[in-house]
Amino acid sequence: MTTAHRIDMVLTEDGKLSLNQLPFLAGEKVEVLVVPTFPKPNGAASHPLIGTVLHYDQPTEPVAVDDWEAAS
Repeated sequence: MTTAHRIDMVLTEDGKLSLNQLPFLAGEKVEVLVVPTFPKPNGAASHPLIGTVLHYDQPTEPVAVDDWEAAS
């Protein structure tokens, strides 16, 4: 079973990154993927509606019927 491990770090030296205390043993092959992170604008979450509850008052009723009639 493959398990990914995420570590957020800040580089302290240009072009050099040192990783310590990884949960792997000597001789194990691992894949290293380095992706820059960018600050979120005004501290907002990238997906602000994740985890919010949606409620539909009348989920089976037609939507925007008057708009369709105006287009005719």
